[in-house]
Amino acid sequence: MGAGPGGAAAALHLANAGQVCLLLDRAAFPRDKTCGDALSGKVINELKRIEPGLHAKLAASPIQIPSWGIDFIAPNGRKLAIPFKPQFDKATDHTAGHVAKRIDFDNFLVEEVRQRPEIDFRENVDVARTERTPTGWQLFDKAGQEIATCRLLLVANGAQSDFARKVAGHALEPDHHCAGLRTYYEGVSGLSPDNFIELHFIKDFLPGYLWVFPLPNGQANVGVGMLSKAVADKKVNLRQRLDEILATHPTLAPRFAGATRLGSVKGFGLPLGSKRRPLSGAGYFLLGDAGSLIDPFSGEGISHAMVSGRHAAIWAAEAVKKADFSPEFLRNYDKAVYNRLGQELRLSRVMQRLLNFPSLFNIVANRAVNNPTLAETLSMMFMDLDLRERLRKPSFYFKLFFGGK
Repeated sequence: MGAGPGGAAAALHLANAGQVCLLLDRAAFPRDKTCGDALSGKVINELKRIEPGLHAKLAASPIQIPSWGIDFIAPNGRKLAIPFKPQFDKATDHTAGHVAKRIDFDNFLVEEVRQRPEIDFRENVDVARTERTPTGWQLFDKAGQEIATCRLLLVANGAQSDFARKVAGHALEPDHHCAGLRTYYEGVSGLSPDNFIELHFIKDFLPGYLWVFPLPNGQANVGVGMLSKAVADKKVNLRQRLDEILATHPTLAPRFAGATRLGSVKGFGLPLGSKRRPLSGAGYFLLGDAGSLIDPFSGEGISHAMVSGRHAAIWAAEAVKKADFSPEFLRNYDKAVYNRLGQELRLSRVMQRLLNFPSLFNIVANRAVNNPTLAETLSMMFMDLDLRERLRKPSFYFKLFFGGK
């Protein structure tokens, strides 16, 4: 239920395993999705896991530009440039990241879905109601007509998922939810020649941040995000603040002086993975944004959706093989997802809390310039290099906070 990156990845992995599935989406593709549009190294590796040549196909497509790193701009204005790959060579190295509009990237995955006979893909199908049956789930449209029945329901219908809220009990908690705005510009000056994505941590806008991500055809994705609790507590008008920052910030204002905004400013909500929540229940899995799996520091959700889609496909196939759709058995999916993402989400939560302390954040940014361990850690959060082994070692934390290699 939902053909975004999580649902599409799950369907493609099921097809690879010879499993027949039904994939539903309320929209017709290509369709827009409000997002930052950055595709990290984790996304690349998930594409390769679906099909070895899939990343090369994306890399050759005009819908994307390669991105070679991240610029973190601290509240004191200090820029920390973190390449995804140290001493990268654009001529010979494989791309470590991309930026592509979601209308294009999601359609790229859906085009793969369309080619698979194992996947019954139906667009413009709005599931208005779900009902538990003795053997699974029944899905209905707004008129009350049955759409389908299934033994196992993979819920990948995004951040506003009714199912996640009403059936799985994922309440919207302002301390674990981010409010965001996104718009597109052309003609922004000073973009990185290596297409580094920019995260600006502005002193009087913390604990939020502003991003500028370069896109194909000289465009840029520009937006702001802030914890919903902070928006409410500080009575922040995000649209107004976005305009003010771009018009008055000493570094950003000159860069946007000659730029043109394309279309409207769109808002969206991000259920963050800063709190561990159940991802399964009787006959269902929650994937991606519907499972509140968004990185609480970077706001990244695409790769986490695809990771959850892969594990959902693995445990869906196991459930079918064993004919066991009980909550106890399906909890193996939760364990698999959190084994892969849990420690990274916890580290991101710590980084997110740093945003409440601008002076401390400045210290971290200043130190990272001369601390390879910290610089690498920031980079690895956006890559698929395995942070988990490092995070288990006490020596890592000593190096992280006190320097060293």
